[in-house]
Amino acid sequence: MNEGVEWAAHVCVLLHWLQEEQAAPAPVPVARLAEAYELPAPYLVKQVQALTRAGITESVPGKNGGVRLARPADRITLMDVVAAIEGPDDAFACTEIRQRGMNQERPATEFAKPCGIAHAMRGAELAWRRELAATSILDLAAATPRNVANDARRHFARAT
Repeated sequence: MNEGVEWAAHVCVLLHWLQEEQAAPAPVPVARLAEAYELPAPYLVKQVQALTRAGITESVPGKNGGVRLARPADRITLMDVVAAIEGPDDAFACTEIRQRGMNQERPATEFAKPCGIAHAMRGAELAWRRELAATSILDLAAATPRNVANDARRHFARAT
């Protein structure tokens, strides 16, 4: 999994903190988000664009534009973020190497069922996806010490 997943998840939590006390959430420029975490802005822009394509964030054009969460934080899961950044494909892709080399002459019927490795990896993948789907951005924000959220709000309240 690439670091863009971590960046995107942190951005979502931060956007939640910045929006949670606002009736009409103000968009935040991606450059400011990048600056807050000392990340390269062009790369963070790509992550945020992926979040926007997935309907997690929305982009607001214009002089006072930026990005904000497109739906409430309790309706955005960590699995949503992972899928937006990494895509929907499974983390493990079985290539059936057991059918190569020394086993290539064996009848195909011997390979009708997935091997133990593929079976175990699929089970792990499903457990991992269930756990991520059960964890919302709101859960992550709530698990963070309140002073961290307050410090983030103060940071963004300062003019650039």
